[in-house]
Amino acid sequence: MALMFQRLARNFIKNGYYPTDADTMTRVLSALVAPKTGQLRIIDPCAGEGTALAECKHHLGADRVEAFGVEYDNERAWHAKQILDRCIHGDIQDCVLGQRQYGLLWLNPPYGDLVSDKGSTGDQCGGKGRKRLEKLFYNLTISALQFEGVMVLIIPQYTLDKELVGWITTHFHRVEVFKAPEQQFKQIVLFGVRRRTKEARRDVSGAKDRLLAIVNGELEPEALPQAWTSEPYVVPASVGGDAKFSYVKMDSAQLADEIHRNPCLWDQFDLKFRSIALETTRRPLRKMSNWHLALALAAGQVSGMVRSQSGQQFLIKGGTHKEKVRTISQEVDDENRLTSTTVLTDRFVPVIRAIDFTPGDNYARVVEIR
Repeated sequence: MALMFQRLARNFIKNGYYPTDADTMTRVLSALVAPKTGQLRIIDPCAGEGTALAECKHHLGADRVEAFGVEYDNERAWHAKQILDRCIHGDIQDCVLGQRQYGLLWLNPPYGDLVSDKGSTGDQCGGKGRKRLEKLFYNLTISALQFEGVMVLIIPQYTLDKELVGWITTHFHRVEVFKAPEQQFKQIVLFGVRRRTKEARRDVSGAKDRLLAIVNGELEPEALPQAWTSEPYVVPASVGGDAKFSYVKMDSAQLADEIHRNPCLWDQFDLKFRSIALETTRRPLRKMSNWHLALALAAGQVSGMVRSQSGQQFLIKGGTHKEKVRTISQEVDDENRLTSTTVLTDRFVPVIRAIDFTPGDNYARVVEIR
């Protein structure tokens, strides 16, 4: 099967990003099918340039599938926005995903050990096992997959441990694991179908024993077949209303893009931006120092409509938010196993954002002052 979007991927390896190669992609798609009727939702929480999920959308039926992605890297995220239905540029930890609303979870997460403060990631990385980025992404996104939804998990074989095996066999049935055809990073491809909560204690048909045998080195996974001959994995039709898929932080570039793509936002303008506090705020008695300005920003008091002497008018909003500075170091040992260490550091940033409401070419332009 010819892949439509793979040629768009630049396939560079950077900051723990390892895009799915074309051979693995083709073999995985041969195992996935769409139901006869209904609309589908699919999601990739680490979408990269979006090509893998775009291939899934095309394979399952482009006119029936809505593809959602999240990507941390700016360049890759804006590339993904062009070929996916919806994509957020941001940290998955700051995204709000609807529970049990997606029929396919494509999970090829960043690889590496996780070093961070417990308050931001520790509670989501699991219990006593090794803290890994793969586990963090699993725990943050597994609840988004609907019952009988399909997960495709692509991770290095050496990251599969007893803790992760326990989670997978509790959450999924029809669990199958194969060795990826591309073995530069010793990857495995794991399929599973999300089981209902009440079924969690039923017999898992030996899946746990097989996975533990792989963990202990007693069993070597078979290679992912070129053509899928077993029962296919059916991606179920979506259930419920509109999918919940949002970002908790305001990003000026994405806000401007959303305004141009979705003008119905302005039907709720007063509801979203009107505040009683704006009607009672008084101007300070004297010019504020930088220290006073920082306090006002942190309190959200720098806001409202302003007009310049030249006639320009802006809706402004000030605030202070926390950003994470991510530092990644990588090492490859003698056995070609890659170890990545990620450190997240908090930084508080004061910001003033403005939307230009001056009639003309710059109308709805978003301006940001840091």
